[in-house]
Amino acid sequence: MPKPDLSDLTAFAAVARHRSFRLAAENLGVSRSSLSHTVIGLECKLGLRLLHRTTRSVSPTEVGNALLRRLTPLLLELDEVLDAVKGEADTVGGTLRINCGPAAAEALLRAAVPAFIESFPNVEIDLVTDGRLIDIVAAGFDAGIRLREAVPQDMVAVPFGGDVRFLAVAAPTYLDRHGTPLVPDDLRRHACVRHRLPSGKLYRWEFEKHGQELAVEVPGPLTLDNNRLMVSAAADGLGIAFVPEAVAEVDLAAGRLVTVLADWCPAYPGLCLYYPGHRHVPSALRAFIDVLKRHDGANAARPRT
Repeated sequence: MPKPDLSDLTAFAAVARHRSFRLAAENLGVSRSSLSHTVIGLECKLGLRLLHRTTRSVSPTEVGNALLRRLTPLLLELDEVLDAVKGEADTVGGTLRINCGPAAAEALLRAAVPAFIESFPNVEIDLVTDGRLIDIVAAGFDAGIRLREAVPQDMVAVPFGGDVRFLAVAAPTYLDRHGTPLVPDDLRRHACVRHRLPSGKLYRWEFEKHGQELAVEVPGPLTLDNNRLMVSAAADGLGIAFVPEAVAEVDLAAGRLVTVLADWCPAYPGLCLYYPGHRHVPSALRAFIDVLKRHDGANAARPRT
């Protein structure tokens, strides 16, 4: 039986990930008919059906999924080997485009970005802050940064920065006047600083305790779309806000804010840099990931005071 070659396996992996011959063909820069012929040839060589095909959809069979799981890390490792052989690390340059939210951009600018610019002065970083969840490939970005739960499943995710925690916070003066909520449902009787998402929808505050999850649609006279503005509004006594702990830490330390419902606010997996793993990873992105990992590792090893 003839063995499949690399182009056969790369073609199958692209179709299986995209679940579309058209999208996979565009990504690989080949015609749809040529790609279909290649995948059929691979199935013939293996004597296995790897894809279910209908007029509307394409999806991996059980054996196709098994092959994809084993094949993906091998193709990624091969990319890394070829990059190393070509010596790309010595000639890192060009523009690195990253899409992220404002809070993630601030985290990068405090740490990884300065270190990267110092190490790789020939790379221009184009950091676009956007709260919306977009298709980074279609929009022309090399990578994106989002909370782990928002990263698309077909992307390679690189966690950094540790877990994140959202807290309900209020000014002591507000709580003196209106009382302290003891359970999330108590928020329905309070003035809350509501959060409008980039999609236009109002965010429902999410809480969890002992496996019980609650999403509360809070009332309030003020709606904002920026975490720092929400912290300021809460510190001025305008109501209770629900924000990332890192954004409120200065006001909490100064006593301008205190936490409420802290036992209902667990930590969750934090930020991830993510990128499409089914194609060549630009050398600038690979270098940025290395810097990000080194900085993250140094922070994790640094003793807390």
